[in-house]
Amino acid sequence: MKFSIDKNIFVNNVNTVLRAISSKTTIPILSGIYLNLKDDGLTISGSDADISITTFIAKDNADNNLTIESTGAIVLPARFFNEIIKKLPGDTLNINLLDNLQTIISAGKSEFTINGIDAVNYPHLPEVATQNPIVLDKDLLKEVVDQTVIAVSNQESRPILTGVNLVIKDSQLKAVATDSHRLSQRIVPIASSEEYDFIIPGKSLLELTRTIADDVSEVKMSISENQVLFSFGDTLFYSRLLEGNYPETDRLIPESSNTTVTFEATELLASIERASLLSHESRNNVVKLQINSNENQVVIYGNSPEVGTVEESVNFKNINGEDLEISFNPDYLKDALKVLGAADIEIKFTSPLHPFTIEPSAESDKFIQLITPVRTY
Repeated sequence: MKFSIDKNIFVNNVNTVLRAISSKTTIPILSGIYLNLKDDGLTISGSDADISITTFIAKDNADNNLTIESTGAIVLPARFFNEIIKKLPGDTLNINLLDNLQTIISAGKSEFTINGIDAVNYPHLPEVATQNPIVLDKDLLKEVVDQTVIAVSNQESRPILTGVNLVIKDSQLKAVATDSHRLSQRIVPIASSEEYDFIIPGKSLLELTRTIADDVSEVKMSISENQVLFSFGDTLFYSRLLEGNYPETDRLIPESSNTTVTFEATELLASIERASLLSHESRNNVVKLQINSNENQVVIYGNSPEVGTVEESVNFKNINGEDLEISFNPDYLKDALKVLGAADIEIKFTSPLHPFTIEPSAESDKFIQLITPVRTY
């Protein structure tokens, strides 16, 4: 294998693939980056067994400045290789694979020789049929991920909750995540008559949104029994799916409420952030919200026995219903409010010990978040 290529394009593609490579893998070859050069171009791949990313640099695209002298394949130590190519001088990079798996990487007057691994042992990419992909708008996909992945669990004791449940039915995509203390659900219309119900690890979705370039407009999604493939531009992003049945979350969302308060999301977020300054110093990390409809007042309290207390009257737009006093983890509400932006929101309460919901006033049927209160004594 011997070729030369535009350095910036090569570095950008390597950076994309590096997102799938873990430094903590127990499989040595997966700590490497896979280069496979054929007559039509260069494929670069990386994997950690959960996520696999591959990109293609075409020979017939003049911008790539790809000149092929001989084809071949090699696996090179990813982190070390990446540091080398980033620091090499000039605009053109040369790579030459020798017979003993040693690889010469050169540019300008600089030359490195590093030891590679035989590419024959590199795992094959998953097989996913791509005949009828589901086409998603890139910005909408990122929004759905941002709004739901905040509620996935970090506890490996219940692996199924570390993922986002995607249900495609009746030309709609429903994404829902819960860690059993909070829940986030978003529903968006999609052009698909297919029906699917699967669970993607939250970490995979976060890496996906970081991998999609700004100039991409749409993402194609293909689903198999245990893998999902997202394709965009010259990049393929594979993720394993979680096995098992996701909890029946629809029954967790209250059908009615006794108290509803309308806030401007950014104003409420600022108040919660101030209250949590002290609650974070407390062992319980709890703030209390007191709603008094007769006095037309909403007050938030935070305290730490070691530091002190905070009390703030919160601005709101409307109150309907009964008086209420409820305690909760402020971090959950902050996460919920951050993904809502500057929208007007309605928070609906049932009782001090029942979960409450947060919904944007304009799209209450499309996006809902739920938070379980904390019992205080």
